[in-house]
Amino acid sequence: MKIGPTCLLLAALAQPAFADDDGGHRYQPMPASYVQECGSCHAPFPPRLLPNESWQRLMDNLPRHYGTDASLDTPTQRALSTWLAANASTRLRSAPPEDRITRTRWFVREHDEVPAAAWKRPAIKSAANCSACHEGAALGDYNEHAVRIPR
Repeated sequence: MKIGPTCLLLAALAQPAFADDDGGHRYQPMPASYVQECGSCHAPFPPRLLPNESWQRLMDNLPRHYGTDASLDTPTQRALSTWLAANASTRLRSAPPEDRITRTRWFVREHDEVPAAAWKRPAIKSAANCSACHEGAALGDYNEHAVRIPR
């Protein structure tokens, strides 16, 4: 499906989301194509959770995206790469191992109270399944006061 720049802009303005990689909340609009394409398999992660170098590697390797072919048409890939670069973390000093959000020092620190066994629960399955505990993850809402860890 082709989405024009005007549609992307209008959708972005209508999609508020926030990330808190630095402990503060900063609202960032998410393009509809990002929510649709990336959010169809996992929560559409706020771009501030990874540095630009990680996002660019991820976008350059979509045919091999963690074992899945997540290829996009060229215009969509370019638009999302540009958006991710513009909104990537500027606070992370280096890319995390394997460009995984769950391996950033911030993520590990924020989730240090979660027992290792919790990640293996059938309703959670992995640390990357943000929506299991953060009900607002699809909208970019990771407020720690709204966390519900499934049993």
